[in-house]
Amino acid sequence: MKVREVQHPAHIVPLAFLITILIGTALLMLPVSRADAVGAPWIAALFTAVSAVCVTGLVTVDTGTYWSSFGQWVIMALFQIGGFGMMTAATLLGLLVNRSFRLRTRLTAQAETHTLGIGDVSSVAKLVLFVTVIVEVMTALALALRLHLGYDLPLAEAVWSGLFHSVSAFNNAGFSIHADGLIRYASDSYFLAPVMLAIVIGGLGFPVLQDLRNKLRDPQHWSVHTKLTLVGTAVLLAGGATLLLAFEWANPRTLGSMPAGDKLLSAIFASVSARTAGFNSIDIGGLTHESLGLHYFLMFIGGGSAGTAGGVKVGTAMILVMLVIAEIRGRMDTEAFGRRISHSAQRQAITVLVLSSAVVVLGTVFILHTTEIATDRVIFEVISAFATVGLSTGITADLPDSAQLMLILLMYIGRVGTITLAASLALGEHRMPFRYPEEHPVVG
Repeated sequence: MKVREVQHPAHIVPLAFLITILIGTALLMLPVSRADAVGAPWIAALFTAVSAVCVTGLVTVDTGTYWSSFGQWVIMALFQIGGFGMMTAATLLGLLVNRSFRLRTRLTAQAETHTLGIGDVSSVAKLVLFVTVIVEVMTALALALRLHLGYDLPLAEAVWSGLFHSVSAFNNAGFSIHADGLIRYASDSYFLAPVMLAIVIGGLGFPVLQDLRNKLRDPQHWSVHTKLTLVGTAVLLAGGATLLLAFEWANPRTLGSMPAGDKLLSAIFASVSARTAGFNSIDIGGLTHESLGLHYFLMFIGGGSAGTAGGVKVGTAMILVMLVIAEIRGRMDTEAFGRRISHSAQRQAITVLVLSSAVVVLGTVFILHTTEIATDRVIFEVISAFATVGLSTGITADLPDSAQLMLILLMYIGRVGTITLAASLALGEHRMPFRYPEEHPVVG
């Protein structure tokens, strides 16, 4: 590979993540990283490192008991780097793409169609860092105080737990030092509320956060991307919570034995977490088939673009919804909030959806071929890995090495593939000096 090719953003991002994964794997294989002071097997170290860097949260070993304090610090550092790194990389790639579009096409509506302006790269990274630190510190403080005052945990233990879960929440990593996830806090709104807030903020995406910061009191001038992301997020969160509440209301393995208030809290938390955060306050393995299907949908869509969340992204899904509505109505243009959505954005959305679906199907078929596990459980695990969610029905540790390697590949592709693909499509757009004669193949 030529030096110029390596320096291209589409190559830098996956290469940077790969190097970070290898370093993390090496550190986790050290005896000091494991609780029993024995070097971890390479597959366990690699799986954990990939899951952390790709901010997924799937694990084959219990984070709180298998890894030492040093190992847990390494894991936290990895998903901090993975979350912040992806936000920064996605933002900077967006700036580069915007510059390319503006210089080539001189779009008069650039401010509306692209949420990030062309500015100093260092100032953009500093703003991402500022948001990250503020949210994580405030969340850690809230959690630590709750654990110390409400659960009588020693101050040092409360601070460590609060910090770990805060960083994990904002980066949508889903890692927990508790073997049961956050089930022990299922009825504690004072603990779950800060976690949910951090998840949502991290999952909105930096372009939206920047737009809200600059135009919070002027929603009419929010970008179309911001409006699509906020509307889509609200619909998915409310709809997901409502349906989960209906599906799990009488399920004794999840919400059945809870008071009505706790049922509502757990349903809301599950809806928020399903969109790539990966925390669980109920037993995921006990969900009904309807709820598993709902999770497929929520996990696959994920959160906002250029954020810590995974999935095909809310913006992508909303563009496709607008495209379908326009086609049904017989409109020539795809419109949203009084603006036309560019044809290039529509093509990119379709491409991301098709390729993501193909990856999920191939991953599912491969694991089904190597295991005897029920299909619905395998599909759940594959989507969770690809969308970097981290929720599991409990089968991850029981998978053979080949299946775990497939999950590793899915986590990596899901974390760096979609943003790289989008940037590559935008940067690689070239006008042909001619056009072929047009025909209209039969559709449907």
